[in-house]
Amino acid sequence: MKKVWIPILVILVAFGVIDRVILPFYTSSGRQSVVPDVRNRSYDEAARKLKWSGLEARKSFNVRYLPDVGPDVVIDQVPAPGASVKPGRNVYLVLNRQEKPSYPMPDLGGRPETEARQVLGRIGMSVDDVQFQAVSEQEQDGKVLSQSVQPGVSIRTGSAVSLIVGRISVEPEGMKRVVVPEVLGMSLDQARSTLLQRGLAVGRVVYEASAILVPNTVISQSPAVNTFAPAGQPVDLTVVKR
Repeated sequence: MKKVWIPILVILVAFGVIDRVILPFYTSSGRQSVVPDVRNRSYDEAARKLKWSGLEARKSFNVRYLPDVGPDVVIDQVPAPGASVKPGRNVYLVLNRQEKPSYPMPDLGGRPETEARQVLGRIGMSVDDVQFQAVSEQEQDGKVLSQSVQPGVSIRTGSAVSLIVGRISVEPEGMKRVVVPEVLGMSLDQARSTLLQRGLAVGRVVYEASAILVPNTVISQSPAVNTFAPAGQPVDLTVVKR
């Protein structure tokens, strides 16, 4: 009698496996879910919407940090909205990087201003201010002469940088213009020699007393350093009294 029950028991177990495991698998294997569009939503809201569609949310992070996007906003999703997938499929939700990355400051010296802006833009930085400095050489016109953050210094994405860019002045017909050199800190004789070499002259010399500065050194000049002046123009100097 026991031998008769054993085959029956095996058959019943087999039917149970087919009913509970195999048939549901084959039934669901033909079903499809349409991936909803959850972009520009918060991650929690996007995950709930995917759950309602029978899908599972998984976090992933964007390669670049986007300064204008919140840390919990879905930027993109994989698979794309409208795709047909199996129920239970993972949908990867792309979020912004959680921390601002740091990069070494590039060397912008000698680059055209437009190129310098592009280089900074590629690492998420911007130009805050541009000042122009007079130059006498054509190859320096429109090129970066200096930058507020030195090359190699670590700086975070979203930071702003100031630039000094060379600008050459177009000389009016029949008038030669020169760049006024810096003579600050020079002796009066050195300053006079430097100005003459640049095609300028020494103008009015004013003496001032000082207990801490070296006597006979230039402490002020007019016109200012790196401005344009007509050839032969006198430069006024202030010199420390002996």
